[in-house]
Amino acid sequence: MGESLTVVVLAAGEGKRFRSALPKPLHPVAGRPLLWHVLAAAAPLKAERTVVVVGNGADQVTAATDGFDLGPVVFATQAAQRGTGDALAAALPLLEGDGDVLVLFGDTPLVSAELLEGLVDAHRSARADATLLTCTMTDPTGLGRVLRDPDGAVTRIVEERDATPTQRAIREVSAGMYVFRRPVLNGLSELRPDNDQGEYYLPDLVPKVLAGGGQLVTAEGPEEEVMGVNDRVELAAAEAVLRRRLLERLMLGGVTVTDPATTFVDADVEVGQDTVLAPLTFLERGTRVGARCRLGPNVRLVGCTVGDDATVAQAVALQSTIGPRVVVGPFASLRPGTELAEGSKAGTFVEVKNSVVGPGSKVPHLSYVGDADIGAGANVGAGTVFVNYDGARKHRTTVGDGAFIGSDTMLVAPVTVGNGAQTAAGSTITKDVPPDALAIERSDQRTIEGWAARRRRQRTKE
Repeated sequence: MGESLTVVVLAAGEGKRFRSALPKPLHPVAGRPLLWHVLAAAAPLKAERTVVVVGNGADQVTAATDGFDLGPVVFATQAAQRGTGDALAAALPLLEGDGDVLVLFGDTPLVSAELLEGLVDAHRSARADATLLTCTMTDPTGLGRVLRDPDGAVTRIVEERDATPTQRAIREVSAGMYVFRRPVLNGLSELRPDNDQGEYYLPDLVPKVLAGGGQLVTAEGPEEEVMGVNDRVELAAAEAVLRRRLLERLMLGGVTVTDPATTFVDADVEVGQDTVLAPLTFLERGTRVGARCRLGPNVRLVGCTVGDDATVAQAVALQSTIGPRVVVGPFASLRPGTELAEGSKAGTFVEVKNSVVGPGSKVPHLSYVGDADIGAGANVGAGTVFVNYDGARKHRTTVGDGAFIGSDTMLVAPVTVGNGAQTAAGSTITKDVPPDALAIERSDQRTIEGWAARRRRQRTKE
């Protein structure tokens, strides 16, 4: 953009109305903290520096922000929460030069990059000293009203609790987002807490800019994008808006969402073309889905990668890799570390944990696969258990290519079943099985003729 830009996000508030031990900026919406959404919207501006002002829960907010992967962030601390003007003043030592400073709040997750770009462009086009984002609200209750003179020029912003009844009738409000020329912020030292709350209000800087002969302009934003989140009711409302946006983006990109009202997709999820999301599908943080997949109904994927043409129904998968053309479910559970290779299957009532199921291998039903490496083209019969825990440590099992595990086999790790080998149904395998061998571990069947009839006669006599 030519001129230098610094972004300052005010995220020091206590958030009393949340009634929570978790700092307000870290409450999640669409799978990411409130503050993440604001920083994500600002990231495309490519500011020279991004400053987050922390206060309440500063250590938690700092640690979380460091993990956002949205570019470098520096922190300023507001020791006591004494208002928005005081919060911005805490960042002044980190604001170098005389460039532009974009001021945002950490509780506005619906703001878009396009809106912020437009705000900065309006400021620079007008060569303004200060630019204020305003919004005409359907219901302005609780927000600062924008006061203008007869010519339409802004004179000041009045907080609702300090406003007269006539001023409260005004529907144009301050959205709390500004762009300032850096020298203007020196006026923060002149703010006084002469208001109902006894705080240093950032909007009080506006009349000081005007009194000093500075130029102030406004830009208007849509009501939806400037909404702040101050309690859990508003958090749910923001979640609904974000979910609608995310699903619309997917549908316009070629994804079928059969019932948006019962489909939940987090902010960073990616889904390929011609994939179908059936009702009660939950795609959570970090999930990537390929093309032509069928997900749902009743599916929850968290941090998973799903290859093209996969089918997942009535299943839960956490931090797992589901390869192309894989079939999962119904009623399957994939725990962290699961890798299902191309064309494999984890079917009905199958649980897989920290295991690799090779290409074309099948675990069709009623089995537990834990800490295992299964080769290509193997089949695991119903009721098989990979016995991986000895009470103290976990051990791995290896099943070779083309192996056939008979139903109700117990594979007691550590153990290896070689390529092409088979285990007989009902066996408990504690020793390695060589390639192409058959392992049988069970007692010979005894058949006692007439026993059942004699038992019935005995019951009748009793």
